[in-house]
Amino acid sequence: MIDPASIEALKQSIDIVDVIGNYLELKKAGANYKCNCPFHGEKTPSFNVNPQRQIFHCFGCGIGGDAIKFVMEYEKLSYPEAIEKLAAMYNFTLRYTKGSGDYSQAKRVLELMQHFYTATLDRTPHALEYLRSRGVSQSSIEAFGIGYAPGTRAIMDHLAKNHIPLPQAKEAGIIAQGEEGRHYPRLIERITFPIYSPAGALVGFGGRTLGDHPAKYINSPQTRLFNKSRLLYGYHRAKESIYRQKELIVTEGYLDVIMLHQAGFTQAVATLGTALTAEHLPLLRKGEPSVTLAYDGDAAGVAAALKAARLLSAHGFEGRVVLFPGGQDPADMVHTGRLAELRSLLAGGSDLIGFVLERIAAQHDLSNPRQKERAFNEMRTYLSTLSPIVRESVIPRAAGLLGVSAALFGKRQPPRFEERTPETAEDPVWLSILRTMLERERLVEEVLDLINPSMAGTHAPALEALARGDRNHPGLRRIAVDESIPVLDDEAFYDTLRAQIERRYRLALARLSRDTSIPYTKKSYWIRKIKTDILPRLKKGELVPYASDFTL
Repeated sequence: MIDPASIEALKQSIDIVDVIGNYLELKKAGANYKCNCPFHGEKTPSFNVNPQRQIFHCFGCGIGGDAIKFVMEYEKLSYPEAIEKLAAMYNFTLRYTKGSGDYSQAKRVLELMQHFYTATLDRTPHALEYLRSRGVSQSSIEAFGIGYAPGTRAIMDHLAKNHIPLPQAKEAGIIAQGEEGRHYPRLIERITFPIYSPAGALVGFGGRTLGDHPAKYINSPQTRLFNKSRLLYGYHRAKESIYRQKELIVTEGYLDVIMLHQAGFTQAVATLGTALTAEHLPLLRKGEPSVTLAYDGDAAGVAAALKAARLLSAHGFEGRVVLFPGGQDPADMVHTGRLAELRSLLAGGSDLIGFVLERIAAQHDLSNPRQKERAFNEMRTYLSTLSPIVRESVIPRAAGLLGVSAALFGKRQPPRFEERTPETAEDPVWLSILRTMLERERLVEEVLDLINPSMAGTHAPALEALARGDRNHPGLRRIAVDESIPVLDDEAFYDTLRAQIERRYRLALARLSRDTSIPYTKKSYWIRKIKTDILPRLKKGELVPYASDFTL
C-alpha cells in the first residue's frame, strides 16, 4: 500500500492546472480555466478548473474532483495506479507501508533486469536472428523492450554485482528457491517480453525458449505486483487506440500482439498464458470497446474462444470471434505480408452470442432426439445468462439452429421486456441467483446488504424468506429442486448480481427523466449520483449496494 502521508505530499507538490494541461487545451476564464469536457460530447465549454481550490468540475455531466480523480477518469486507472502515474510524471518518489511489502525495491529489481535483458539481446546473435525470422522489426524490438535472459551464472553474477539481495530478487519474481534452498533464475536462455500494468509500470516478464524446453512460454510467478489474471500483454501501449477506436483485439500470444501493432492494429492485446477470466473484465470494459477474440482455429483455440465468448456475452460485451484457419496466426500473416487477408479476417467472424449458439449446436448430433434435447437445455441455460432484451431477440436464432419452435424457449422465459414489470415477471437470472444462494448459504449474509427484495421482482417473497432463514417457503422449495436452473460459480454469481444492480440504476435514470412528481433537487441529485458515481463504479466491477432510500 502507498503511504497516505506520501500521497498527501504528492498532492501538495502538483498543480491541477498543470496536470490537466498535459491532457487538454485549457483557456483562461477569469480566475479559472475552461475547455470542452473530455467525458461527454459538447460544443460549448462547461469543464471548469479552479486553481485556488485545486479541483475540476463539469457543469454539463457533473463529474468533478481533484487531479488524482481526473487522471483516474481520463486514463481509466484505479486510484493507486493514478497516484503512481502522477508520481512518474512529476518525478516524485512514493513511499510504501512496510506491511504491503517493499514495492519500490521490487520495481527497482525489475527495471534493473529489464536493462540487463535488453543489453544482453544486442550481444546474442541467435536470439536476434530468431526475432528477425519471425518478422519482428528493430523498431518493434525497441518499442516493446524485447530482451534476452542468458544462463544462470550470468544472471546471478549480475544480481550480485548490483548488490541485489536474493530475497528482493525472489520478491520481484526474478529468481526462485529450490527444495534444497538453492536459488536459481526463473528465466534462462529465453527471449524476454517485459509485462506492464495498464498504467505503464513494469510488473513482470514473459519468456520464450529458443531451445527444446517443453514449456515454450513461461511468465513471472504471482507476486504483489504481478497477477496474470488481471493483466493483458500490450495493454499499456494499446489503450489509447482502444479508447479512440472503441475496439480491442484479444490474441493468444506476445508475438501476435507485437506483429499486429507493427502492421497498424495498435488495439491488440493478449492474455498471459491463461484463458480470459472474470478478473479481466474490468480492464476490458474500460472505454467500453467492442471485443474481437482472434484465436487459432485448432481445438484448443475454439475451446478458449467458446469460454471467452460465453463470459463476455453474459456480461453485456459487444464483440465477435475470429478463428484463424489452417494453423495460421496473426503474427505469421503480418510477416508474410498478407495484410489484406488479415484485415478481412478481423473484420469478419461471428458475433459472440451467435458463435456460442453455433458451437453448442455443432457439438451435438441434432438428428438424435436426446442429443437435440441436451443441446436445447444447454442453449436455454446459456440464454438465461443474457439480459432480457438480448435473450428475447436471439431466441428465434437459437430455435432455428436446433430446428425447434421458439415457443419452447419461452416456457421459462419472461414476456417481452417492454411488457414485463419486476412485480409480475419470472426472471431466470434471479432464479439462478436464488438457487446459487440456496446451494451456498454463506452467500446469503454476504449479499443481503447489497440488494433489496424488490429487485427480485416476482421472486421478492422468496428472497425475503431466504433472508429470514425460512427455506420451507414454497418458492424456495420449487427453485431448490428444479435442476434446469443453473447454479453459478462465485465469479459468475457476483458478476450477475452486479449486472442486476446496474440494470436497476439504469431503469431508475429512465424513470427519473419522466417522473414529474419528484422534487427537482432530489431528482438532480440522483441523476448526477447515478451517472457520475454509481454507474462508473459498477462498470469497473465494484458491487455497489442498492440505494435503500430511493425507489428504483
